[in-house]
Amino acid sequence: MPFCVGPHTFGLGAATLSRRCPLLHPAEGLTQRARGPILLIFLHLEGTAAASEVPVRALEFEELPPEGAVPVVVEVKNIREMSMKSRSTASMIVLLGALFWLGGCAEAEAPLLIGATMSETGNLTTQGVPARNGYQLCETHVNEEGGLLGREVSFVIHDDESDPETAVALYERLIVEEDVDAVMGPYGSTLTEAVAAVTEAHRMVHISPLAATTSIWEQGRRYLFMVLPPAELFLVGLVEIAADHDLETVAILAEDALFPRAAAAGAVERARDLGLEVVLEETYPTGTEDFSWVLERIDAEGVEVFGMAASSLDDFVVVVDQMREDGVHVDMFGTSGAVDEFQEALGEAAEYTYGLSAWEPGLPHPGIDAFVEAYVQRFGQMPSFHAAGAYGSCQLFVEAVRRAGTLDPDALREELLALETTTVFGDYAVDERGYQTANQGVFIQWQDGEKLVVWPAEVATSAPRVPTPPWDER
Repeated sequence: MPFCVGPHTFGLGAATLSRRCPLLHPAEGLTQRARGPILLIFLHLEGTAAASEVPVRALEFEELPPEGAVPVVVEVKNIREMSMKSRSTASMIVLLGALFWLGGCAEAEAPLLIGATMSETGNLTTQGVPARNGYQLCETHVNEEGGLLGREVSFVIHDDESDPETAVALYERLIVEEDVDAVMGPYGSTLTEAVAAVTEAHRMVHISPLAATTSIWEQGRRYLFMVLPPAELFLVGLVEIAADHDLETVAILAEDALFPRAAAAGAVERARDLGLEVVLEETYPTGTEDFSWVLERIDAEGVEVFGMAASSLDDFVVVVDQMREDGVHVDMFGTSGAVDEFQEALGEAAEYTYGLSAWEPGLPHPGIDAFVEAYVQRFGQMPSFHAAGAYGSCQLFVEAVRRAGTLDPDALREELLALETTTVFGDYAVDERGYQTANQGVFIQWQDGEKLVVWPAEVATSAPRVPTPPWDER
């Protein structure tokens, strides 16, 4: 890692420079793009000894310094108007300034930068914001414990706006321009599928905190690792509870996107394995606001169990509102994602609804109570499984680096393939594809305003309340 000397560095904004060299504060008035020619001196260091080569060059601001060089930037109005004597004088001033700065900046080890994007805006905000929070809380805790490889950890997180193309561009920027040391994954299967091509091309280990679609791990990727339960399990709890209570007919509705389609397919397959009749299996376009067409069919068919898979969690709220307004009743309604925002939006109408949660705060995972307490204290609300998934994925990355003693991607890959552990988020073990084999998640039901685990039986904190009473009897 080169020393950082001077007020600014090529191609790096003030925030990135401050992370790279924490003892430096970019001079006020200098922006990412210079307003004129730059006079540069590169000090090629032999350890911490004196410079062995001190070339003086006029360069455009966008040109990067040679690897291992110390960039020293001096802004001048017009280098062509400087006499040779003036240039020599300027060079000497900068050189002396650089040597002066070495005493401070050379002592500071640059932070270990971990790049990621999260959906802080757009239709995946409900999941993306708590996941970002999970990364940030993990950063704090890792640094409180001394950092990683003797360096402070710093997450560099950009908003991908819930858009795959934006996410791809941002991961390229993080790796190529911002020169992060490592990356962590974005939210969801659609964005993960998009950015995996980037991380694979750059041989960057990519732990995906919140992607679950099996097909992503069936394309021969070497550096991609899964933490969530597979998508195909996300509605399995619903149909297994239904079978246990002798219900017979099932309808499955899925948003037409990568993860929901996989979750729906898994539910349909398991329902048929259990002898249930799947009377309806439909998809709908992202952004749909009127679900009356499918609710009318569910009502007409007398469907007992209605499962819904979506990436946009607001869709669940819309469907329940329309079921209540139209008086559509089913014995069980369940979703592929259980979050507090669902109950906050619906109030009592959320009662009896089931949902997959890959994590709940009452589970017996090591460190879970301290995580919940710290999250609530910092962010003012309970963590969702998205927050815990990001935090637990960060724990996995830290453990792999500590075991490997390096950031070499192939060494980290071997550690992650062999690792079997339980994080705050849950059990972790993967096969040769990096595909999760240890985590199946839990199914919850909203009971008396609380999320209670009702499946699987070995971790359940309450029995499921089956059947759901009609709307006019609640």
